[in-house]
Parts: sequence; structure tokens; C-alpha cells
Amino acid sequence: MADYKKILVLLDLTESSEQILAAARDMAAHSNASMLVLHVVEFVPAEPMGETLMPTVQIEEDLEERAKLKLSELSARLKLSRVSTRVEAGNKKTEILRIAKEEAVDLIVLGSRVRHGLSILVNFTEDTVLHAAHCDVLAVRLS
Repeated sequence: MADYKKILVLLDLTESSEQILAAARDMAAHSNASMLVLHVVEFVPAEPMGETLMPTVQIEEDLEERAKLKLSELSARLKLSRVSTRVEAGNKKTEILRIAKEEAVDLIVLGSRVRHGLSILVNFTEDTVLHAAHCDVLAVRLS
């Protein structure tokens, strides 16, 4: 197994986030690596009948602040050390790959669910990251 120095952990802040983060924590402890926990806010404004109900920027900023709070709470609950958190806004696939390269990570840890039927044909974030990442990718099978 490679000796990782910096691990990027991708979280969507669902109930499975704790499982993904725990797996990354264990991998980081084994390699004595630091962790960067990332959540990407992908906000697509929907304007009913062409009228804006609330300024788009305000909604996006609110989503980012909530994500930062959740990441902070999750890190504290799992008693993580050598971890930093980051929230970005934009296209998930693009931002993940950009941050991975920018931060020069050795390993990306993300969650992966079993897919059935037509969902197999859809290009999910984990597929894009797996095939486009410059480093190793660990997919944590989610129950």
C-alpha cells in the first residue's frame, strides 16, 4: 500500500458522511497523513415564472455556511486531528478535481453506492473522479 501524505475526503453531508470520514480517518492514521475534508455546494437556482424569490448569492452563501457548520460538527464528533475543512461552490466534478490538484493530494476518499437499472447509465461524481483523478481513489462502499 502506498504511503499517503495528504488525503482529500469528499462528503455530501448525508447520513453516510460519517462512514466515509471514519474510513478516511483510519487510512490517515495508518499512513500518518493529514486530511482535507471537502464539500462542494452545487446550487442551481430555480426561478418560478421568471421571478427571483430571494437573491441567488444569498442562498448560495447560506448553503456554504450551513455546510461549514456541519463539517465542523462532524470533525468534532469523530475527534479528528490533522484535519482541515473546505467548502467550495460550483460544479462538483470540476471543483473536486481542481482542489485535488491544487492541494497535491495523494489519495481521494469518497462514498459509492450500488446502482441498479437505468441509474447505471448515468455518470455519477464518483465515476468522473475515479477516471480523471491524478492520484489514487478509495471508494467506500455505502450500505
